Amino acid sequence: MQGNLKISVVTATFNSEATLRDCLSSVARQTYREVEHIIVDGGSTDGTLGLIAQYRREHDVLETGPDGGIYEALNKGIRLASGDVIGFLHSDDMFATRSSLNEISQAFEDPAICGVYGDLNYVTVTNPEKILRKWRDAPFRTGDLSRGWMPAHPTLYVRKEWYIKIGGFDTSYRIAADYLSIIQLFSDPDFNATYIPKVLVTMRAGGASNKSIKAMLFKTSEDYRALRSSCFSPLQASRTLIRKNLRKIPQFLCKAH
Repeated sequence: MQGNLKISVVTATFNSEATLRDCLSSVARQTYREVEHIIVDGGSTDGTLGLIAQYRREHDVLETGPDGGIYEALNKGIRLASGDVIGFLHSDDMFATRSSLNEISQAFEDPAICGVYGDLNYVTVTNPEKILRKWRDAPFRTGDLSRGWMPAHPTLYVRKEWYIKIGGFDTSYRIAADYLSIIQLFSDPDFNATYIPKVLVTMRAGGASNKSIKAMLFKTSEDYRALRSSCFSPLQASRTLIRKNLRKIPQFLCKAH
């Protein structure tokens, strides 16, 4: 049964022709129909806009033109969103199943729920069937943030008013504004989130935060800044980052053979 909850899925694109078809088709195949796909394009010069035209539905939204980077694009998507709930599906990511958004919508049937998240698979760039890492999560507990916990951001769906409350993404960050937003949301005692123990999204490895050692070091420095700006002491922030990185080890150990 389809509910009245409207979900806005925001995708930022820029010369994304190589992977975008999988992203667009995974949205189009969702069994949940109260979906608005908002695509914010940074002025692509390849075949990105042509692909979008092939998959674009009447109620989808396309905004195109130069922007200041990924987080400015996502903030545009938040402003354009007319849905009750907002999530972000990057141009090289896909929903894991046709029922991913249906699972999410069902969780939001409880009006007390502010956010929903689930599990994620990392796959190779060339073969979405080959799993490299399995991000398996758990229900959020008080104190988890200081233990290096964070949900897989591509699986996180949040009621729109909460993104308005935190002011969207801080565009002074290049990679870690999503981590800062997670700290802001989950540290608020009124933010009630629930976990769906299912793989909701498939993510290609090699994104901006993990494509090289240099990128990972820069991500770590921005994560540290996010923690310090959230009132973590230097020692607390350093300990949290160590724990955050240690949490990734089981993701590689439980990968599919």
